[in-house]
Amino acid sequence: MPAPAPVPPRGGRRGRGRLGRLDSTVSPYLYIAPFFLLFLVTGLFPLVYTGWVALHDWDQIMGQGEFVGMANYVDVLTGRGFWRALSNTVSIFVLSSVPQILAALLIATLLDRNLRARTLWRMGVLLPYVVAPVAVALIFNNLFADRFGLINLLLETAGLEPVRWHSDRFASHVAIATMVNFRWTGYNALILLAAMQAIPRDLYEQAAIDGANAWRQFWSVTVPMLRPTLIFVIITSTIGGLQIFDEPKMYDQFGRGGADQQWQTLTIYLYELGWTRADFGMASAVAVLLFLLIVAFGVVNFLLTRRIAHDEGGRR
Repeated sequence: MPAPAPVPPRGGRRGRGRLGRLDSTVSPYLYIAPFFLLFLVTGLFPLVYTGWVALHDWDQIMGQGEFVGMANYVDVLTGRGFWRALSNTVSIFVLSSVPQILAALLIATLLDRNLRARTLWRMGVLLPYVVAPVAVALIFNNLFADRFGLINLLLETAGLEPVRWHSDRFASHVAIATMVNFRWTGYNALILLAAMQAIPRDLYEQAAIDGANAWRQFWSVTVPMLRPTLIFVIITSTIGGLQIFDEPKMYDQFGRGGADQQWQTLTIYLYELGWTRADFGMASAVAVLLFLLIVAFGVVNFLLTRRIAHDEGGRR
């Protein structure tokens, strides 16, 4: 008769049970810990340190000077350069973000249909995003040149007056916004397309049975189901639009935002304070104000989209 199998002690089972519960509780935090450690070093610490520099008379060569409190913020807010750069930034942001999101939504809707060579078209819309910003700036500088640009040549051919794309303030904002839209519309379109493909097709079939046409299906099915992705795209476009630097920096050969700072953005103004005037205290104050501005715009966008979603849900 074979000997019975040994029974493990109860203490071992309890120990393994506790270890298993501890593993299931602690392991998720260990998995995400590298990201938060990296964010602490590369994100949070620079942000806090920038706020500390903004409270001091900080020189590029001499380093930390005396504590001046809110004096740098007062100097920035009472100066004309900050408000001019802020108005330029908001103008370029509106001219780029609003058409960009609408165009991305339209392109994503077209790519979601049964097209021939769909993969080729989807890859094609991403090509502008891959192009280096320097190359984009060189191409669009030639397109929007004041004297020999292709856009002005087409306007003259049509019997219209040429536009001073670099001298006129609003025209320069339109040109820079066009560069931004060229680079980022396809990228946002692919994000929206991925969300569209996750929408159950049964919803469209039910809407078609109820008599809804394609336009009604788009507004009643597609847009509500895309709401979380649209919020993400709007917030990321807001952050990128208010931090715009490459396109206005390379819009001319000097990189100072125009002869009269007609397209100087907040980031170019910050760069000029930090590296041209070597005033790190005021530059850090501008950086903190820009951070607060981005947070404010992001919160407003989130609340507006949430309010619109709530109103639509109540009407339904």
